Amino acid sequence: MSVPSVPLRVAVVGCGNISDIYLKSMPKFAALRVVGVSDLDPARASAHAAKYGIARAIPLDQVFTDPDVDLILNLTTPESHAAIALRALEAGKHVYGEKPLALNVRDGRRIVETARANGLRVGSAPDTVLGAGLQTCRALIEAGEIGEPVAASAFMTTPGHERWHPNPDFYYQPGAGPMFDMGPYYLSALVNLIGPITDVSGMARATYAERTISSEPRRGERIKVNTPTHIASQLGFANGAIGTIVTSFDVWGAALPRIEVYGTQGSLSVPDPNTFGGVVRIKRREAEWEDVPLTRPYSENTRGLGVADLAESIVAGRAHRANGELALHVLEVMQATLDAAAQRRTIEIETRTDKPLPMASEPFAENVESLNV
Repeated sequence: MSVPSVPLRVAVVGCGNISDIYLKSMPKFAALRVVGVSDLDPARASAHAAKYGIARAIPLDQVFTDPDVDLILNLTTPESHAAIALRALEAGKHVYGEKPLALNVRDGRRIVETARANGLRVGSAPDTVLGAGLQTCRALIEAGEIGEPVAASAFMTTPGHERWHPNPDFYYQPGAGPMFDMGPYYLSALVNLIGPITDVSGMARATYAERTISSEPRRGERIKVNTPTHIASQLGFANGAIGTIVTSFDVWGAALPRIEVYGTQGSLSVPDPNTFGGVVRIKRREAEWEDVPLTRPYSENTRGLGVADLAESIVAGRAHRANGELALHVLEVMQATLDAAAQRRTIEIETRTDKPLPMASEPFAENVESLNV
């Protein structure tokens, strides 16, 4: 696949925990060049620039109009996603952001519509769905190995992020919680495997009014919980399949699959959608479960793969895979799930999205010089 003669020049906005893996992964792609980092804390931006050999720490009020930046990689916390994305798009920059696309569908629509009106690309995590594990599963389903998909189940259960995250407050505020935090991985995977979602119903609760931080450096501090922390939902897919998804910060332990897809001719066990690789298993009718070798590239943690795909897509003249329309669809499903739980009713999903193109069997061109540094 062709790559830009001049790589897409990327500036990272937000130097928090997730930025490290992006800054480690992106330099290997020939289609990308990280030219700067920016953060509300200039000292943190400077430290990241030095750590990763990036030429510039760009002041936040200058990064959006910098003529040497083509794309803003938005790694801020969720409440800032929409404002940063819109500011970048209005300044003529492509945008790729961490999940969720925005805190609500209204802002998500504004992002997608602004990008479209300005002839720009908007992408959104997760790009784990482009990895070897999920793409191998998709190839098996599309080859008819389990027949027609009938149903799917997805489970994300944990006791909560205050046990390990240094600043876990936002996980317990609107726009986060287990659905908005982890739902994008699972729902994006299900849409890639089965197709778009047409309606949802659900139930939800917040089990604890407060959480106590047990991680450093804020051990012992208490957090107010202002969003549901256990959500169970039913999903109706456009092709007639029925899905079940549970996301929870209230479960101390469980022996549940991550994702399973059930078809007319067998069942498929899908690896953790928060990873790029993992074990794929299939059961064909009366046969026993068996492991399936991964048939697509990118089994290691390759955050930034979606940014590289966006860059490649501009040159190839095709849609990028971790795109704004998919992210908006997932955002509406998440918001509708919480609304359906609060209202005790089924809600129809208004947005529609096509299944993204499957990944090719060959990896993108790599930047050999960066790998030899």
